[in-house]
Amino acid sequence: MNHWLTILTLVPFLGGLVIAGLGAERKNLIRGFALATSLIGLGGALCLWLHFDPKSGGLQFIEKFDWVASLGIQYFLGVDGLGLLMVLLTAIVTPLAILASWRMDDRPHVYHALLLWLQAGLFGTFTALNFFHWFLFWELGLIPAFFLIKLWGGPKRSPAATQFFIYTMVGSVALLLSFLAIRLATGSFDFIALAGMAKSGLLTTKLQAAFGWKNIGLIIFFGAFLGFAVKVPLIPFHTWLPAAYSEAPSPVTMLLTGVMSKMGVYGFLRILLPIFPEQIRAVLTPLLWLAVATIVLSACAAFAQRDLKRIIAYSSINHLGYCLLALFAATAVAAGVNSSDLQKAAALDGALLQMFNHGLTASALFLFVALLERRSGGLRGLDDFGGLRKIIPVFTGLMGISIFSSLGLPGLNGFVGEFLIFKGVFPLAPWAAAISTIGLLVTAIFLLTLIQRVFCGPLNERWAKMPDLTTAERFLVLPSIALMFVLGIWPQFILGAVDATVVKLVQQLNF
Repeated sequence: MNHWLTILTLVPFLGGLVIAGLGAERKNLIRGFALATSLIGLGGALCLWLHFDPKSGGLQFIEKFDWVASLGIQYFLGVDGLGLLMVLLTAIVTPLAILASWRMDDRPHVYHALLLWLQAGLFGTFTALNFFHWFLFWELGLIPAFFLIKLWGGPKRSPAATQFFIYTMVGSVALLLSFLAIRLATGSFDFIALAGMAKSGLLTTKLQAAFGWKNIGLIIFFGAFLGFAVKVPLIPFHTWLPAAYSEAPSPVTMLLTGVMSKMGVYGFLRILLPIFPEQIRAVLTPLLWLAVATIVLSACAAFAQRDLKRIIAYSSINHLGYCLLALFAATAVAAGVNSSDLQKAAALDGALLQMFNHGLTASALFLFVALLERRSGGLRGLDDFGGLRKIIPVFTGLMGISIFSSLGLPGLNGFVGEFLIFKGVFPLAPWAAAISTIGLLVTAIFLLTLIQRVFCGPLNERWAKMPDLTTAERFLVLPSIALMFVLGIWPQFILGAVDATVVKLVQQLNF
C-alpha cells in the first residue's frame, strides 16, 4: 500500500504547525517556508498526475484500513479523475495565494499557518472516501477560512465572517445528521459502498426498513443537499458569499473562490449524484429551476454592483451555476434523446472542466483586484478609475485576458467548459438550457462594462503616475494566464484525465 495521499495532506498540516511556532518577527523565513511547503504540495500533486492512469476510471493511490471498525469507520483514501483534478487545482492556487500575501506583516506566522491548514483541509476533502474521515477535513477547511476573514479582513469582516460560519455550519449539521441516519440504516460510511447500494436499490429499501417511512430517503437527501448547496453556493443559500469574498483579504478570496467553493460542487458529484440519483430525479424540475436562478440572478446581481470584488463574487456564483445545471440535467431520464449517455457525459465533462477553469480564472481576477488595490490605496470601486489602459497597458492586457476567459471567449479556457455543458444540457433539459443563456448575455454585459469603466475612456488624472506590473508581479500572474491559453487550445489535457471517471459516473446513474 502506498501512502502518497496521506503524505500530501500531512505536508501542509505539519508545515503550518512549524510556521505557527515561529516568531512573528521572522517574516522572511515564514514566507519562504510557507511557499516552499506549498510548492512541495504542488510537486506531489504533479507526481500523482503523471502516475495516474487516465483510462481506468476507477480509484487509484488507494489507502484503506479499519480505523474504528465497530462504527464502520475506515481510513479510506483514493482519487479518480475528479478527485485528482481538485487536488491539482488546490496545489496550483495555494502557492499563488501565498505569493500574493508576500507583503502581509500582521501576525504573518498565524496567517500563513492558517493558509496551509486550509490547504490540508482541501487535500483531505478531495481524497477521503469514508464520511467520518471526510467530514473532519470538510470542517477543517471551515475553521481556517473563518479566522482568515475575521482577523485580516476589511472593515466589515466580523459580520462577514460570522455569516460565513453560521451558514456553512448549518449546512454541515444538516449533512452530518443525514449521514448519521444513513449509517444507522446501512451500517456504512463508505461512499463507494453506499453508491453501490443506491444503484441496486438496496439503499432505499434499507432506509425505509430502518425508519418505516416511504419518503425518508427524500428527507435525508435534502439534508445532504443543504450542506453542499450552501458551500457552492446555490441560490437562495448564497447570501454569505458576497460579503465573505469582498471582506476577506484578496489572497484568501483567491482560495475561497478558486478552490473552497469547489468543495460544494465536488460533494454533489462525489456524494449526491452516486448516492441519491433516485431522489434527485424525484425533484429534478425544482432543482433545475434553482440552477437556472443561480445562473441568471447572480449575473444580474453582478451587473448591479459597483465594487469590483462583489462583481467577481457574484460572477463566481454564476459560473458555478452552470456546473449545477449540468449535473442535475445528467440525472434526467432522457426519453427520445439520441445518445443520451453521450450527452450526459458531455455535460459532466464540461462541469469538471468548468470547475478547474473557474478556479484558475476567478483566483486570477481577485489577484488583479488585489494588485489594483495596492496601487490605489485600497480603492476598488467601478467608478474610481478610468482610462487605466493608457498608463498600465500590461496590467490592462493581462487582466483583460482573465476577464475574457471568464466571459467564455473561444480560444481561452472558459469557453470549452461552458460549450460542453450546453452541448450536453440542451438535449436533456432544453428549457433550462435556453433560459440559462440569458446568464451568458448578462455576463458579457457586466464584464465588458467593467473593462470600459476601469480601463477605457478618459484617464482619471488621479492615477496618472500609477505604475504598471513589476517583473515579480508579471511572473506571479503568468502561470494562470498561460494555463488559460493552454486549456483553451488543448482542453484534452484535463478531459483526457477525467473522461473515464465521467463515463463511470454516467453508468452509475443508469438504473
